[in-house]
Amino acid sequence: MTDPLKFTIGAAAGEPVSQLAAMCNRHGLITGATGTGKTVTLQILAESFSRLGVPVFAADIKGDLSGLAAAGQPHPKIDERLTQIPLENFQLRPCPTLFWDIHGDKGQPVRTTLSEMGPLLLSNLLELNDTQAGVLYAGFKIADDEGLLLLDLKDLRALLSWMAENAGTLRQGYGNLSPASIGAIQRKLLVLESQGADLFFGEPALVLADLMQTDFSGQGVISLLDATRLYAQAPRVYTTFLLWLLSELFENLPEVGDADKPKMVFFFDEAHLLFDQAPKVLLDKIEQVVRLIRSKGVGIFFITQSPLDIPEDILGQLGLKIQHALRAFTPRDRKVIRAVAQTFADNPAFDTEEAITDLGTGEALVSTLSAKGAPLPVQRTLIRPPESRIGPLNEEERRERLQRSPLKGRYDTPVDRESAYEILKQRAERQQVEAAATPPSKPAGRARQSLGEAFMKSAARTIGNQVGRQLIRGVLGTLFGGGKR
Repeated sequence: MTDPLKFTIGAAAGEPVSQLAAMCNRHGLITGATGTGKTVTLQILAESFSRLGVPVFAADIKGDLSGLAAAGQPHPKIDERLTQIPLENFQLRPCPTLFWDIHGDKGQPVRTTLSEMGPLLLSNLLELNDTQAGVLYAGFKIADDEGLLLLDLKDLRALLSWMAENAGTLRQGYGNLSPASIGAIQRKLLVLESQGADLFFGEPALVLADLMQTDFSGQGVISLLDATRLYAQAPRVYTTFLLWLLSELFENLPEVGDADKPKMVFFFDEAHLLFDQAPKVLLDKIEQVVRLIRSKGVGIFFITQSPLDIPEDILGQLGLKIQHALRAFTPRDRKVIRAVAQTFADNPAFDTEEAITDLGTGEALVSTLSAKGAPLPVQRTLIRPPESRIGPLNEEERRERLQRSPLKGRYDTPVDRESAYEILKQRAERQQVEAAATPPSKPAGRARQSLGEAFMKSAARTIGNQVGRQLIRGVLGTLFGGGKR
């Protein structure tokens, strides 16, 4: 019988601590205080999955993960660590890596459309209250009913302006559309645009298959989103992008059942941002994705400082747990550490609560899963060194790899095809020409304007000469926004 696929995380008392690849769609968690080694742990997990032929997606917030694309350098500390950890076939080598960047500076541009993102995620991104979110949902429904695709922020602003002008006509079908709420949404769109979010909405849209590749040798390709600038300037855009990507994977990947390894692994750094101030309806959807995406063969790994940053319902679904050191400076810190210790299966060899504060850099408490999916006793583990470089690529190295990227040119140039708004404008202009050519009649009373006619005429006024944006794959696509057409 073939041995099950597994990878070594480190060693405890000279014995390897390994995780079965088949259990990695049960998700995982990497936690610990700043400077305790979380990034290197993320790096060795990404490497391990890549060696097993599993594609990886990770956000690189500090730029350090770009070193995955280069071979590590010999160092006495690495040699010392290797004497304490039994590893087979360790060699300093790079991983196949693709670079992505919403701003398009340090990687391939990443885009989607408002219609694909849907109103739930967009409401959270804009920090709308319930009333404003209801108006936004109505806007998406109107666009859907009228066959309009919302592609970028200009499209949505134009739709909102039209909704404000025709609120009375729309009330019967879509409820009260408060001018105050519409104005608040428009102002928040301006703020979002000032943060550079307009670069994220458009075409060519990201193709999921480009994130799920293996190279010629069968290694999984690691896709790194450079989020150094994005995380600093627009953290909500950062979390919304990753949530959108998860929803796309959930919606588009087929069921795979039990497999010997994941189909893809997804790392979500600074995961506390995902849950801070998120409305309950969004938290419920996130929990649903985490629970159900396992059957699609996708493993999700959250990285944050404390397990308590993760809602309890989601924390209970995370299998592999790697806890780096936490510091206890106050009674509240001690209470947190006590709660964290209770999330692990006890090991009689040591006191878990005491160990959490005693761990050194590059050391962690690790709880893996058995072949039956049960958590094994926690182990105090020396984390193995990575085979790739610890630390970032320099700018010249990054440019050289971008030049050699198999995706070079695919996403570089925005596509500006004929849009639904242009079509509406053309229809309205044709109607005006036809009306001018028709002799006026003397009606007994003024006929009420239809919703479609009102929309076309107002769209022409609102958009004016504004050039429309490109078409997208569907309306209200993603789990959060509704089904694709």
